[in-house]
Amino acid sequence: MQLSDRIQSLNGGGSNGWEIYERAQVLIREGKAVTMLTVGDHDIGTSPEILDEMYRAAKAGKTGYAAIPGTYELRQTVAKRVEATSGVATGIDNVLIVPGGQAGLFAAHFAVINPGDRALHIDPYYATYPGTLRAAGAVPVAVPAHAENGFQPLASDIAAQAPGAKSLLINSPNNPTGAVYSQSTMEAIAGVCQDHDLWLISDEVYEFQIWEGNHITPRALPEMAARTIVVNSLSKSHAMTGSRIGWVVADAPVIAELTELVTNTTYGVTGYIQQAAIFALNQGESVEAAVAEPFRRRRGLMQKLIAEQNVARLVPAQGAMYVMLDIRATGLSGKEFANQLIEEHLIAVMPGESFGAAAAGHIRIALTVEDSKLEDATRRLLAFATSHMG
Repeated sequence: MQLSDRIQSLNGGGSNGWEIYERAQVLIREGKAVTMLTVGDHDIGTSPEILDEMYRAAKAGKTGYAAIPGTYELRQTVAKRVEATSGVATGIDNVLIVPGGQAGLFAAHFAVINPGDRALHIDPYYATYPGTLRAAGAVPVAVPAHAENGFQPLASDIAAQAPGAKSLLINSPNNPTGAVYSQSTMEAIAGVCQDHDLWLISDEVYEFQIWEGNHITPRALPEMAARTIVVNSLSKSHAMTGSRIGWVVADAPVIAELTELVTNTTYGVTGYIQQAAIFALNQGESVEAAVAEPFRRRRGLMQKLIAEQNVARLVPAQGAMYVMLDIRATGLSGKEFANQLIEEHLIAVMPGESFGAAAAGHIRIALTVEDSKLEDATRRLLAFATSHMG
């Protein structure tokens, strides 16, 4: 017997990009003191107040089947939040609750893609994007955003790949680059989508981690609400990565069809998790700002340390919980740099090549350890880079 071609081809016959992370896990199990700067998981953990609400809801009996598209209360809470932050009229019929942003990305593409359709995505990209598109039946097509342009995608590059495509996936603030798409960039993207009749799928999980510029949701741009599907979650905004709770926002007919999808796949999200999500969202933006603040501070720390040398160059980190360094001056690829760094110094970072060809020669650092540990690891990393000059 053989497994399906679909399941065996999720990575396109190549790497899934997580080798350094997996190597770090092996070293940790061997008792090595690895500094983990790989994954965007908060060092603070979910707040005790949210966990208390989760516990109360479970004890109160919210452990059985919950409403499949999400409870009325949570959908209403999300709709009010989205309408308040975007200015776009949003009701519960525009909201589907899903088990995390990853599930939302799969669902959104499953809704608009027929098997074999071309689906565009911006490169650099979050490592799971190509596999997610393949899982939904799409042929992923990477559109490069260039380092010399601050990783802002150009309309001309998207338009060149748009003929015959069905969708475009974007992510701003961007993981891994930290780029926040400008008003002009987002308007240009919207123009290409209208000109070529593309669905626009917008991954907005870092919307409240903005250090420079403003978050712009394309759903709020003229003539874009009907063709935009927004994916978001509480993973990054409320340090609830393990709770697996997120949402998809789109026109009501899209949500109605997606409800049929989740009925036949995930069958909803646990009730006590949804109750905790309502509680979390009702705490207001000040809570989200507090969750984001350590990353703002650590980004400043990284800017200061990197300014003290001239080997590794900081890509402008406008948002999200990472910084990306251009290490091409060392003569090493991102993979070579990351592999040598973990073997020689027990510091684990993600090679840029894990996020696409446009990020080659870069590394991504997650700002997810406390400040003094981050400073120590960064100084050692920069010394390692300097030692490879020439």
